[in-house]
Amino acid sequence: MKKTFKTLAIPDPQQLMFGRTPNPMTCGFGLTLGNGQVFPELNFTLPTMALEQTNWPAVVAQYEEIGSIIERAAARLKPPGLMAEFELLPPMTEHPSWGAELTSVLLKHLDQLHKDTGIPCALRVTPTDIRDVTKPPELRSGKPLELLLQSFEQCAAAGAHVLSIESVGGKEVHDEALLYGDIEGVIFALGVLASRDMEFLWERIIATCSKHKVVPGGDSACGFANTAMQLAGQGMLPEVLASVVRAASSVRSLVAYECGAYGPSKDCAYEGPVIKAITGAPIAMEGKSASCAHFSPVGNVAAAMCDLWSNESVQNVRLLSGPAPEAYFELLVYDCRLFNQALETKTENVYQNLLVSSDIHLSPQAYVLSPQSTSRIASAIVRESGHYAQTLAAAREAATLLREGVQRKELQLNPRETEWLERITRELNALPSDEQQMIVTMQDRYGHLFAANSYGL
Repeated sequence: MKKTFKTLAIPDPQQLMFGRTPNPMTCGFGLTLGNGQVFPELNFTLPTMALEQTNWPAVVAQYEEIGSIIERAAARLKPPGLMAEFELLPPMTEHPSWGAELTSVLLKHLDQLHKDTGIPCALRVTPTDIRDVTKPPELRSGKPLELLLQSFEQCAAAGAHVLSIESVGGKEVHDEALLYGDIEGVIFALGVLASRDMEFLWERIIATCSKHKVVPGGDSACGFANTAMQLAGQGMLPEVLASVVRAASSVRSLVAYECGAYGPSKDCAYEGPVIKAITGAPIAMEGKSASCAHFSPVGNVAAAMCDLWSNESVQNVRLLSGPAPEAYFELLVYDCRLFNQALETKTENVYQNLLVSSDIHLSPQAYVLSPQSTSRIASAIVRESGHYAQTLAAAREAATLLREGVQRKELQLNPRETEWLERITRELNALPSDEQQMIVTMQDRYGHLFAANSYGL
C-alpha cells in the first residue's frame, strides 16, 4: 500500500541537520544512520579495462583488491562506521550472476573488517537501469527489464545490505526538453512519465527487498537533474533552469519512499535534503570530495544535511599516495570527523551555516539547496496531491526562491540568467493544472520519443 506524505517529518529547517533524522535506521553489520553521526560512503569503480567473460578473473581481482583496500584503510583511519557502494556497470547488470559474484566478494571483506575491528559497516548495491537500450525504451516488458529484476534478486540473495538504482524512466523526453529549454516538456517528463515509471519499478524493488530482508535505499534523479547541472556547468544551459529542474526532480525520487523505501538515499541524488525533510529518512550526499567524478557548484552546501558523505565514484587507479579509493576514503573520513566533532561539541549549527553560506551566494543551484530553501520546496510538495501537481509546485517554489534571493541581494544573476528566470516563471505559471491536458499536448510534441504503454498511458 502506497504511503502519502501530507506533512513534513522535519518541519523546522533549523532541524534539518547533518547526522540526525527523526527516523534513524540500522543496516548491514550494525551501521545505524541518522542517530547523531555522519559516516563515509566509499564509491568505487574499475580502471579502464575490458569487461567481458574472457577478462572476468581480472575484474574479480580488482574488486578483491578494493575490498582489501577498504579493510586496510578503515583499520588505519578508524571511522565510527562506513558504507561501501558497489555500482554495477551495465554488463554486470546484463549478466546478473556477475553482479552477484562481486557483491559476495565485497561482502566478504566487510564481514572480515567488522569481525577484526568491530567497525559497523554496510554494503549498498546499485544495479544499472539498462531498460533504455531500445528507442523508444520499453520499460515495462522485455529482456532488459527481466535482467534488471534478476540483478536485484541475485544481488540481494548474495548479501547486499541496501539496494538502490538511478532509474531512467522519462529521461528520453527530459533530455530533449532540456536541450530546447522546454519547461513544459521538463515538467511532463518528471511529473508524469518519471513518476509513473518510479512507481512501476519500485513496487518490484520493494518486493525483492522484503523477500530478502534488504533495505530499500532509494533512487536518484541523476539522469535528470545532474545532467542539467553538468550542462549548465559547461555553459550549455542556464543555471536557473538546472536549479528548477533540481527542485522538480524531488517528486519522482519521493515515489520510492511512497512505495516503501526507508533507507539512505543515493549519494548523487542532490534532491536528498527534500526527501529528508518530507520522510525523515537518512540521506547520502556528495560534494567537494566527489570531484574525482564530476565538478559542481554545490561542494559545501551539499554536506549541510547529509547522514552519509560520499565521493561519488573513483577508479581503482594508482596515485602518488596509493590507490585512489584509499585516498578518497581518507578524504571522506576526515570530512566526517569534522561533522561528528561539531555534533559532539554542539556547534553543528555554526558549522552548517559555514557550509551553506560559503556556497549559496555564488550559484542559484546552491541557493535552492539550503535548509531554508529545501524546507520550502518540501512544503510546496506536500501541500499538493498527485505527482504532476507536486512537480509543478516544486518548480514554481524554486523559481520564487531565486527571485526572492535576487531581490534581497543574496544572489546575483547575470542578465542572461535573469532573462531565463523570468521566462521560466512565466512558462511555469502558464502550465495547465489538469494533468490530462498536459498529456495530450505532450503526446503530440514528444510522442515519437516515448512509448505510452511504458507509462501506463
